[in-house]
Amino acid sequence: MNPPSARPGGATTRRHPAGAAAGEDTPVEPSARDGSPSRPAPRAGTARNGTARKDIWQARTALLALLGSVLVPLTVAGLRSMLWLLLGVAGLALAAAGLWWTLAHTGVVRACGVVVSVVAPLTVLALYAAYDMLGPALVSLALWALAVGAARGALAPAHTAERRQTPAPAPHHPWLLLNPRSGGGKADRFHLVDKALALGARVTVLEAGRQDVAELARRAVAEGADLLAVAGGDGTQALVAEVAHRHDLPFAVIPAGTRNHFALDLGLDRDDPAAALSALTDGVERRVDLGFAADRVFVNNASFGTYAAVVGNPAYRRAKVHTAFQDLPELLTGDRTHRLRMRVGRHRAEGLQAVLVSNNPYRYAVGPHPWRRDRLDTGVLGVLCVHIDNTAQAARAVGGRRFANVTRLTGRTVVVDTDTETVQAGIDGEHVVLPAPVVCRIVPGALRVRVPRQWPGVPLGRPAADWTHVTRLALGRPDREEPVSARR
Repeated sequence: MNPPSARPGGATTRRHPAGAAAGEDTPVEPSARDGSPSRPAPRAGTARNGTARKDIWQARTALLALLGSVLVPLTVAGLRSMLWLLLGVAGLALAAAGLWWTLAHTGVVRACGVVVSVVAPLTVLALYAAYDMLGPALVSLALWALAVGAARGALAPAHTAERRQTPAPAPHHPWLLLNPRSGGGKADRFHLVDKALALGARVTVLEAGRQDVAELARRAVAEGADLLAVAGGDGTQALVAEVAHRHDLPFAVIPAGTRNHFALDLGLDRDDPAAALSALTDGVERRVDLGFAADRVFVNNASFGTYAAVVGNPAYRRAKVHTAFQDLPELLTGDRTHRLRMRVGRHRAEGLQAVLVSNNPYRYAVGPHPWRRDRLDTGVLGVLCVHIDNTAQAARAVGGRRFANVTRLTGRTVVVDTDTETVQAGIDGEHVVLPAPVVCRIVPGALRVRVPRQWPGVPLGRPAADWTHVTRLALGRPDREEPVSARR
């Protein structure tokens, strides 16, 4: 094997011996590329009315379990069960308030918050146990969980999402940028360098210290690379993806980072990054969208406000939790961070502590499988705005995903502004400072992504439990159209 050649910027390149701005739009719902709502693939083994028999029985199981979750406490405690329910909700509200005090204050108030957030739920559990309500409560919760799971399973559209993909010719000069420190050393554990070299790729290994990743990618293109690949974190992927987009070159992701949300939403196996290397020589191609915050590309999201300010602290990389707890009180309730303004179409919001703009909408902000996207080709941005000023508003968070202080929208253009000349942002986890206002936009189908030919597809998330539709399904009555929650 030829010895590695030193490259400017602290990177090392290895070769295989054999081959050495937009206008505003009103918010829109995610849709297929042709503009019509995206519908899931039909299930196999459907009944005569088009509904799977398994779905019908799951819907009936959901209704029976839901009925049982109500009858169990009523049978044990009668109408007093409503008081026990209120007690449980009060305990959760107090825990949420205590968490807010812990995050937003210091000193005695923070200590009290820790105590309240721990003692409140424990006290509720102790009272339940003392009055012989703990067992019925646990059974009721288990039945409720079964009901919700069965309902969502009955409404689930399909196991994987169908995506347009085309056969792709093998590149002649694939180039891989590899960060050996990402993912706690995944690259070394899976021998990614040796395997990539064996496939004929030119590999550039990032060394310690800050390097201009985008410049390395541009230099690779100038030297003849016809496919750009990254084995590293989401921030590194975004920088190389921008170069691939500018030159209309295919882009491949090797999930060697810690979280690798982009790879996960592409349907790649984060536990076996070596499997994704086959895309370098035997892949298929699909088009996905790219988000832009001003002139910066993001493959996952651009965050403004509290999170961006915490990430901007130099100490964050060394001690994430300690730095966050140290900075949050001033960021949430002090004057250190100016509140944000957001505009998407006709929707406006002010006094925001955080705004998250995502490349395609997230499935949930909280709940099962948060921060997952079922699609990367809907052509719209997801927007999440947070505005919590006091303990009462924090306590209302126990009401679920839809509470007044969190707003979710979609749109093709989002404007984020503040009272200062610049605004801090986290672009796929990397801290940057951008001139205000920041215009975020999405470019549909901007990135050519290569995935392995044996790509398993993207598992579709289960929709929220729509009990009206579940009831109709249990009764065997076909709906004229799918529930909105099932549309992707």
